[in-house]
Amino acid sequence: MPPTLDQIAGEPGTFAILAMDQRGTLRRMLDKAGQPSADHDLSDFKVDVIGALSPLASGVLTDVEYGAGPVRSAGALDPRAGLLIASERSPQPTWRGEHRTEYRGGERGPAFVAANGGAALKFLVRWRPDRPAGAGEPDLAGEALDAVRAVVADCRAYGLPSVIEPLVTVHPDESADARRRLVIRSAELLAALDPDLLKLEWPGDADGCREVSKVCGRVPWALLSAGVAYEEFVERVLTAMDAGASGYIAGRAFWGEAAGLAGDDRRRFLRTTAVDRMTALNAAIEGHGRGWREVRS
Repeated sequence: MPPTLDQIAGEPGTFAILAMDQRGTLRRMLDKAGQPSADHDLSDFKVDVIGALSPLASGVLTDVEYGAGPVRSAGALDPRAGLLIASERSPQPTWRGEHRTEYRGGERGPAFVAANGGAALKFLVRWRPDRPAGAGEPDLAGEALDAVRAVVADCRAYGLPSVIEPLVTVHPDESADARRRLVIRSAELLAALDPDLLKLEWPGDADGCREVSKVCGRVPWALLSAGVAYEEFVERVLTAMDAGASGYIAGRAFWGEAAGLAGDDRRRFLRTTAVDRMTALNAAIEGHGRGWREVRS
């Protein structure tokens, strides 16, 4: 029997999860905005965001490097929000500039996540599902599938939910339709490994969302924000949920501009604009989407 997702889901079994696991991405955002970006600055940022928004979330996704400990020490996580812990290291290894998936179950598997207070394990996969393995090259797509297979098996044996986040690699000259096909194919291959939840990119349009729901079968999926503007993300979430998605796992659509602020100005923005955004999206999605138990049935 798969582990329960109830600790990171709302009452209807859908997901309103705050993503605050960015590490290298957050540092680059702070650097670009001219803000301090030392390790403690990343932790302070995470404490501010999670303190403001976790009361509105069914779950909070963060990391161990800069998030979980400081957030716990500050008492920033609302007790009603389940904690997802990012298992993957940041940055992941590469091979000749291409992402290479690595899962270290003994070091950063479900026991590691549970020891850091996590109710679910999140694992990031940067890959291209149709990448062929050339002579003398590692099979990067095969490595990704093997890693996810091991994550799912370890989590199932431990009794902790697995949340898989694939980000597909798209070449600069490829069309939007090509990206759509890659996102759908990625979802199909990973859903076949039976993770408890997939955190997926936007598959282009409503037809793409319906196709994702079809290929995912009995695996629920939630939409990530990928840094798009809030208004566009709201439209995408509603479209995805009406096509069978079970909610969202998002961060920058709510708090992105806070990277350019500091101190009281940042906390004020989070308590007002970011809270208003998340509150409005949660209200908008009521009655939409499929609860995870419905998808699993």
